[in-house]
Amino acid sequence: QVQLVESGGGLVQPGGSLTLSCATSGFIFITTDMKWYRQAPGSQRELVASIAGVLGGGATRYAESVEGRFTIFRDNAKRTVVLQMNLLKPQDTAVYYCSADYLANQYWGQGTQVTVSS
Repeated sequence: QVQLVESGGGLVQPGGSLTLSCATSGFIFITTDMKWYRQAPGSQRELVASIAGVLGGGATRYAESVEGRFTIFRDNAKRTVVLQMNLLKPQDTAVYYCSADYLANQYWGQGTQVTVSS
């Protein structure tokens, strides 16, 4: 079955960096569009970044709030999608979720907590 497992969250000071990873299994990764979402307490889940599969040329898109600070990339050989987060702000605090759009279904990982605080 489809499995998505996030890792790499934690506590970081404002201005710091974190790298989130999402290990995947159970589906054809190379052609699947992958996304990172986040959800802060009391807020709706929002799309942070996306990366297309090979048919989409690996195109990336970012939310305006993270453009220039976050980078999404994928390693098709390792079936992993990574979110590199730099210049973190307190408002980036949220649970971050990896997501896969596969065969008209959207699959989710369990999430990883990112807390940006001094």
